[in-house]
Amino acid sequence: MDVSWSFEHSGIDWAWLAELYRIAPLGERSPRELEEVFSNSRFKCFVFADAKLVGAGRALADGKDCSCICDVAVHPDYQGKGLGRQIVKKLIDFSAGHRKIILYTNPGKENFYRKLGFRNMTTAMAIFVDQDHAIKTGLIRDP
Repeated sequence: MDVSWSFEHSGIDWAWLAELYRIAPLGERSPRELEEVFSNSRFKCFVFADAKLVGAGRALADGKDCSCICDVAVHPDYQGKGLGRQIVKKLIDFSAGHRKIILYTNPGKENFYRKLGFRNMTTAMAIFVDQDHAIKTGLIRDP
């Protein structure tokens, strides 16, 4: 599979990226929201096949203490070909030197990330805008 990579967000079709997140499936994200979060992220990866965006991911990082990998998505036609693994590995490499690299994932994807060296945290906690939905989908546990 012939792919190309970009590590900057200029020239990205944000509407198509929103569609990619929808069909990946990682939920509904607006093009404007994606442009903002990727613009504010220290590291980003975009993967293209035949000039079509087929994968993306980003990491929020402070340069020393913490890097948080988020929003890794691969087009369904390209899943199972190692692109997601490559995106995460590049973000891990970019994050080298940070004391910790944290990753947020959807329930059921934990084994994929374990193979890349991630381990479950016992102290992670979160506040979601829609706490009930986060509990219902297994993102957090009700106390």
